[in-house]
Parts: sequence; structure tokens; C-alpha cells
Amino acid sequence: MDVRIDPSWKSHLSTEFAEDYFIDLAQFVKTEYQSQRCFPPGKEIFAAFDHSPFDKTKIVIIGQDPYHGPGQAHGLCFSVRDGIPFPPSLINIFKEVASDMHVPYPQSGNLERWAKQGVLLLNATLTVRAHQAGSHQGKGWERFTDAVISTLSTEKKGIVFLLWGGYAKKKASLINADKHHILTSGHPSPLSANRGLWFGNTHFSKTNEILSQNGSTGIDW
Repeated sequence: MDVRIDPSWKSHLSTEFAEDYFIDLAQFVKTEYQSQRCFPPGKEIFAAFDHSPFDKTKIVIIGQDPYHGPGQAHGLCFSVRDGIPFPPSLINIFKEVASDMHVPYPQSGNLERWAKQGVLLLNATLTVRAHQAGSHQGKGWERFTDAVISTLSTEKKGIVFLLWGGYAKKKASLINADKHHILTSGHPSPLSANRGLWFGNTHFSKTNEILSQNGSTGIDW
């Protein structure tokens, strides 16, 4: 696996790339991509970092696995390319954006527009086999992405971390709450949203209020 990642991140994560676990992970991913159909495309594995450089990252949204259907995953959690039907969680995210921000329901499921404003759309596991959810869990990705969260917590301040659902909430232990802002809610998946754990969390307006209070520009959600 060729680690094609924005230079701003490479300088902060270089020690991780040299660790034995990451070398083993890279070999696993290389073998999987050679022998199986995997997502996202190899050149987009680190797309979240490329679209949101370290110095510009001011919000982190944590997902779990990439989408495992054809054409869906492109390296940003919850995001799909234009022309791809919106997955259920993204539909509920957009419903909350429209309600919370009093804006029209977004027409594009491609969240590169968020990433370019400083939103790191980070899946805990960065690759997956086609049609096999969770197939690349426990291979080292979680250790790497935990290191990403810890590095942001240690080396930056004032980041807004959006932790949606039980899995993401566990990442709060990696974040210094005295330096950063943590907003939690249920997951936007239908199972959680239909139980009243997602809608009305107003995370998008709250995030912009925090950014404004810190003298930073809000996100055009």
C-alpha cells in the first residue's frame, strides 16, 4: 500500500507509518486489493486527509466502516459520489441539516464540500471487502485512526468532535475535553434515528456557534 497522504498529515503521522502494526496492515491491504474486490479505490483510501489538511481541520466526524456497495465509498465517511443514491444514514444526516440550518435538503451526497472547509470525515476502518461489512476490522486500521484522533487532540485545540452512535462515543476517551468540544448523539442510521436518538440534535448549528465563538468561520453545511 502506497501511503499517498497530504504532506501536512504525513509529518504528524510518520511515526505510525514506521510501526510494525502499520507495516503489517499495509501488507494485508495490498493483498486484499490484489485478491478481492475492495472499497474505496486504492488511491482514495486516505482521501479524508487529502481533502482536510491537518492545519485546516477544525471538525471531526467519526464513522465506522466504508460503504461496501459498488461505487459508494470514496474515502470520506457517510459520503457518496454524485449520481449514487443516498444511503439511509446520509438521508437522515441531510434531513437534520435541512431542519437544523433551515436550508434546502442537499442535492449532492458528495461531502467533499464539507471536507474542504475543514471537516475531517474519518472512518475508523479505512477499507472493506465488497459486500462484507466489517471485513477489514481488527487488522490495524483502528489503531491508526485512534492515533489520528489522539494526535489532533494533543497538537491542536478548539476542534469540534461529532460522535454519533455508541461506537463513535467510545472515541471520547482519546480526546482532551478541556481543549476541545465534544458533541454526542445517537447514530443517523434508521434504527437509531427512528428511536428518537438522532433527529433534533442540532449538531450542525451548534458546531457553527462554537466555531463563531472561537473566532472561526462556520461551515456551509
